[in-house]
Amino acid sequence: MNVILQYLPQFESGMITTISLTVLGFVGALTTGIVVAILRVNPVPILRGVGTVYVETLQNIPLLALLIIAIFALPEVGLQADLFTTAALVIAVYEAAFIAEAIRAGINTVALGQSEAARALGLSFGQSLRFVIMPQALRAVIQPIGTLFIALTMNTALAAGVGIVELTETANQVNLIEAQPIPIYVGAAVGYMAIAAVGALVTGMVERRMAIVR
Repeated sequence: MNVILQYLPQFESGMITTISLTVLGFVGALTTGIVVAILRVNPVPILRGVGTVYVETLQNIPLLALLIIAIFALPEVGLQADLFTTAALVIAVYEAAFIAEAIRAGINTVALGQSEAARALGLSFGQSLRFVIMPQALRAVIQPIGTLFIALTMNTALAAGVGIVELTETANQVNLIEAQPIPIYVGAAVGYMAIAAVGALVTGMVERRMAIVR
């Protein structure tokens, strides 16, 4: 593992970039996913259709293809941002489709009587979601969302394909110089495992704290 120690500053920089992509992408994906999930269960057919098209489209396009389109095609129509910002936004938009479906599944676990009781109390659809349904739905899908966080972490490696020097690209660059793929990529893998382990630990803690007592 001497090669890892020799290039430790580069690996630290790549790790920081990966963590930043992961955190920003997840926050954006969770926020967008909640909105899309609400659209998916909305009683208004047009809004429900928008949510369905969003999910079905993004779940059936490879993330790398989306990254390439965003990096190279968006500037052609006058939309420009730096590589890191573009990648973080694309990852957030892509992962939001999967998070939205997890949240929709959580919404479907809430007993129908809960929404009927909310309507009987005079709450609107939006108020029912905000005060009755979503709090229960989100607590029910903490573990699936944690799993999606780990998947998002692994997907950040695809940003290397569009020129972002995150952990995988750092390993690629170091390997081009040193030609020692086993220790270099094992070291990178340990970095991803560390992020995933922290995500799993936090997910477990939140799940236990927010567990629904039945």
